[in-house]
Amino acid sequence: MKVDQVSATAYRVPTEEPESDGTLTWTQTTIVVVDATAGDATGLGYTYGPAACAALVRDELAPVVQGADVLDVPRAARDMAIAVRNVGRRGPTAMAISAVDTALWDLKARVLGVPLAGLFGQVHDEVAAYGSGGFTSLTDEELERQLGGWVNNDGIPRVKMKVGTAWGSREDRDVERVGVARRAIGDEAELYVDANGAYTAKQAVRLAERFEALGVTWLEEPVSSDDLDGLRAVRERVDCDVAAGEYGFDVSYFERMCAAGAVDCLQADVTRCGGFTEWLRVAAVAAAHGLDISAHCAPALHTHVAGTVPNVRHIEYFADHVRVERLLFAGVPEPRGGCLRPDLSAGGMGLELKRVDAERWRS
Repeated sequence: MKVDQVSATAYRVPTEEPESDGTLTWTQTTIVVVDATAGDATGLGYTYGPAACAALVRDELAPVVQGADVLDVPRAARDMAIAVRNVGRRGPTAMAISAVDTALWDLKARVLGVPLAGLFGQVHDEVAAYGSGGFTSLTDEELERQLGGWVNNDGIPRVKMKVGTAWGSREDRDVERVGVARRAIGDEAELYVDANGAYTAKQAVRLAERFEALGVTWLEEPVSSDDLDGLRAVRERVDCDVAAGEYGFDVSYFERMCAAGAVDCLQADVTRCGGFTEWLRVAAVAAAHGLDISAHCAPALHTHVAGTVPNVRHIEYFADHVRVERLLFAGVPEPRGGCLRPDLSAGGMGLELKRVDAERWRS
């Protein structure tokens, strides 16, 4: 059976209020959804990338994979990477490839009548999730409500918040907010912080000591993820785990990060790194360096693939993406007991676009 058609549509979903981290503020989230069809079956994939990804799918990628064998997804991934040589493999192009790749894997599983996790082969029946949000734009009351809700109401015993307020210029405010979070979640829950590259290396080391006094065990992107020397310098001087990798667009990026000794846990985002095909290769790179991998954002996409590798640590249950996925898709997995478990009763990922509802956000 051959792939008949590949199409892409962009949707822009406004946030309920402006959201900020240490280095960026945004008011909308754009998601590009790809449909890949073969006969009566349709596979679904997506990326959290710019609307330009839809044009890249239409103009550069669809002609490459239409007519390809439904079962040969790795070959299609290779052919897409070759086809974009003169366009550039990274950035929006990698995001577009990711969306097509995930749609092709979903299509293959649906054609075979098996869940995607079953097609890959499971190692874990479920994967730990951590609630992620805690934007710097939240008031203390909103921060308490969000993080405390995940722990006390939803049973998720690990949460992450943003620090690095105003490009790291408000250190005392960051520490104060971490204290608010700790009081909201109690002493037993795990607390993570994410600076989104807002600090300098020495500043991150100083602040890590103050964060660790409040029980923080995970320090994400204390400096820019492009600064491998800086990440390593921080990692060598703090007790909490240093993590990065969400902006990786190909497997070589992650190999360089691991080889540099820059992280304790590697992050990879299936909507950016090249889809399921490349995410699995990245997990192998992490394993070769004795590291765990953590699935960055897009929890509905990561739930099926994360449990197929031995060295997965957890999935990021990111508030912004959870909201978008609930609005646009049916079949979105919900955390139980602090974990996400794939739906094994349906073919593919079990996700269906709510096409009528989604039209209001079509770009």
